[in-house]
Amino acid sequence: MRVALIYNPKAGAERTTGEELGDLIRAGGHDVARHSSKDDHLAALLDERPELVAVAGGDGTVSKVVTIVMGRDIPLAVLPTGTANNIARTLGVARIALARQIAAWPHWRRTPLNVGLARGPWGSRHFVESTGMGLLAWSIPQADSSAMLHHMDGAQRKLAYVRKMLADRLERAPLLRCKASLDGKDVSGDYVLLEAMNIRSIGSRLALAPDADPGDGLLDLVAVSSTNAKKLRKHLAASGNRSGHLADLPRRSGKRVTSRKQAIAIGLSEARRAGGKVPKRKRT
Repeated sequence: MRVALIYNPKAGAERTTGEELGDLIRAGGHDVARHSSKDDHLAALLDERPELVAVAGGDGTVSKVVTIVMGRDIPLAVLPTGTANNIARTLGVARIALARQIAAWPHWRRTPLNVGLARGPWGSRHFVESTGMGLLAWSIPQADSSAMLHHMDGAQRKLAYVRKMLADRLERAPLLRCKASLDGKDVSGDYVLLEAMNIRSIGSRLALAPDADPGDGLLDLVAVSSTNAKKLRKHLAASGNRSGHLADLPRRSGKRVTSRKQAIAIGLSEARRAGGKVPKRKRT
């Protein structure tokens, strides 16, 4: 196959270079053209119509490439080389060695990947992972800009640092009074976290929506009130000890969420399918 490799040269604690990834793809019998995710003209590069786009990086890089590939009918393969790799975990490829994934590409089936759309007075943006308000919206940007986090070595140390930050902030996180609806049904309340999930885990591998299917056209709305804050606190602690620990938090599924908090409106359109599809393991 003719493969366009888009890789983040700064992704992950143990970086795999674009040259090394290119060698793995060629060893799998494919032709490959390498492009850094920092390239300002990625969309133009896809005009060459590769048979497959392989994206190597973390969740931010994958999301960026998905929005570029969307509508082009080009399949997408995720090579997880980031820290959390939440999208790859939802797709079931996070724990498969890169060389093994590449060798299996011709035999994997394709599955649709939905892309959500969030609208508000600030404009609109597409998303693959989630969007929401409260604890995560408050904390994750600060974690991303943390100088201490960027100087840490190892994915587990970084993830533990972010979980500890979330746990500390949860102790003093304010309740947000939200007037919200899910497919027209009222879900208003006072929440410490309100998150519309398209995948199963976000942030520091927090499996807030363990049943989420990014190809079913539905969002999983996770709403954490003061009465459920203890469950979230327990989940933050357990996620650090057991990989894949599932959250026991209230959640509902639907196509469209609208919410209003202090005259700020945020809406999620019906999740739209990406034009490309993601290779996935065959079920046995």
